[in-house]
Amino acid sequence: MTNIFVGNLSYQTTQDELHVTFSQFGNVERVNIATDRYTGQPRGFAFVEMTEARDAQNAISQLNGTELHGRALNVNEARPKPTGAGGRGGFDRPKKSLRYQW
Repeated sequence: MTNIFVGNLSYQTTQDELHVTFSQFGNVERVNIATDRYTGQPRGFAFVEMTEARDAQNAISQLNGTELHGRALNVNEARPKPTGAGGRGGFDRPKKSLRYQW
């Protein structure tokens, strides 16, 4: 399974549109458009999981730079999440629930 990053998306782009677009190149397992956790609005990028690595590479090479809703897509293989700080801004303090134990 290959995870593909799709950037520079228009806020009008839907998961169904991405599914149809990438399905032209092979089996799509999942499409996830990232949204803001507070407003629910799209953040302008998505991840597409394709079953076959060969199909994913073909989709990347064919779709990178193509336009969707008037915007040039940025399509490449997704990098794994970095391990370490865990998104806490580098602060090395215990979680709130562990701070005040008497």
